[in-house]
Amino acid sequence: MIDDDSAVADGGEPAEAAKPRSPYSERPVARARRAKAQELIEQLVAEGRIRITDPDDDEVAEWRRVVNYAKRHGLEPAGKRIEKVPYGGPGLELFLAEGPHPNARSQRPKADGGSVPVPARLGHLHPLVTALKGDKSRLVMPSALRRRSLLLLQGLAAEAVRRGYEVRKARSSFFPREGGVDVVVDGFAYTVSVRQEFPESTDPERSARLVVELAHGLTGRPGRWRDRKSRTLEEALGVILGEVEARAAEDTGRRQDEQQARAEREVRWQAAMDVAKEQATREQLAQVLREEAGGWQEAAALSAYCMALERRIGELDGAVDESALDSARRWLEWAWGYVKSINPLSGLPSMPHTREPTSEELKPHLRGWSPHGPERRG
Repeated sequence: MIDDDSAVADGGEPAEAAKPRSPYSERPVARARRAKAQELIEQLVAEGRIRITDPDDDEVAEWRRVVNYAKRHGLEPAGKRIEKVPYGGPGLELFLAEGPHPNARSQRPKADGGSVPVPARLGHLHPLVTALKGDKSRLVMPSALRRRSLLLLQGLAAEAVRRGYEVRKARSSFFPREGGVDVVVDGFAYTVSVRQEFPESTDPERSARLVVELAHGLTGRPGRWRDRKSRTLEEALGVILGEVEARAAEDTGRRQDEQQARAEREVRWQAAMDVAKEQATREQLAQVLREEAGGWQEAAALSAYCMALERRIGELDGAVDESALDSARRWLEWAWGYVKSINPLSGLPSMPHTREPTSEELKPHLRGWSPHGPERRG
């Protein structure tokens, strides 16, 4: 068989066994999440859809974890899948859709990747393989191994192009004994390289071994292939390309999840901004109302005073010096004019004009969101 990342290096000792840990499914958080996922499935089967109104970020994250748990552990009903979409602005709607998700394992490329033809001679090469062939600072190894490495890369590159993928110069920097290319699937680039496995070995059999590596291996996924009795590297190229396709499917699914999460966050932020603008504008109008009410109350108090002054002038008419009465009348006339000027009800009040609220005016109403965008916190 062809192995991936041997657990014990040649000549090494087995690592000491780690202290056993309880399975994830038996831990309290996992048990609680499983119970919530099962409850979600039962409710979706019974009701068809669930709507969560006005959730905060933590609630949205928890619902996403519950849905992902249900998907990963096969809790979705046969022939159904859970979908989540925005609902009513900041809310979420969960429902059961027909058929498997396009990125489900059943929809992914087969693990064996199919057979990949490897040429017998170095002719009609992909331009990048031609460049590697002419670059003596790459694939520094015995000529027979170098020729085989180039044929492997040519077979891989030709098959990748046949399947509609792009093959381009590797972004990674290589040691002199290595060489490789990037295979680009759905916008994701994966570096495949070939090197001599034991260049320092004096054992002819060991020094003739090649290893093919897929960079940035993920935990639990194969990332390294060698010749084995059951299958040569040439026969493994389909498996290697299949692994590239499987990683691309996972990365595409992850990208779609991230895009959906960003879109949901954008919707919730926009809904929060709309509410905050409405409340901040309401505060502007309320301030005008308070000012008008204050002016009206002051005008009412001053009007009462003016009427009392007017009565007093009438009471004292003929009893005091005429010049004093004349001065009082002039003062009363000015006072009535002032009262009229400050009384908002002297005319008919109209709907006040409002302005766009400032960031500082929005913050108190945003419940932790930033007024500057959904990716920032207030």
